[in-house]
Amino acid sequence: MFFKLFIIFTIIPVIELSVLIKIGSTIGVLNTIILVIFTALVGAYLVKMEGLSVITRFQNNMATGIFPAEEILDGAMILVAGALLITPGVVTDIIGFLLVFPASRQIIKRFLRGYIQKKISDSDIRTHKL
Repeated sequence: MFFKLFIIFTIIPVIELSVLIKIGSTIGVLNTIILVIFTALVGAYLVKMEGLSVITRFQNNMATGIFPAEEILDGAMILVAGALLITPGVVTDIIGFLLVFPASRQIIKRFLRGYIQKKISDSDIRTHKL
């Protein structure tokens, strides 16, 4: 777990910084800042639209007695996408946009389902009482 947190909080920001410096040296500092702000605004809008769509599907499924498993997973992925898209950086924006768009989200969900099923079958999931 420590290694994963180390990567998230150390390696990814270093990669982001180096990419932003490279982009800044190519298109200029002001254009890079505009790009970062633009992707954050577009990302926030897309997250809002997709989030509202997922909430509507969730409510419709609940009203008809269907367990909204897909919608729960979609909602979690959109939440992560929102956090990534408002974080300054190009790499996090790319990952965030992949999580927002339904087509790419479906592909990622297939991998997530496989990962979750493997964890369950390996009995590698731990629960804790509160």
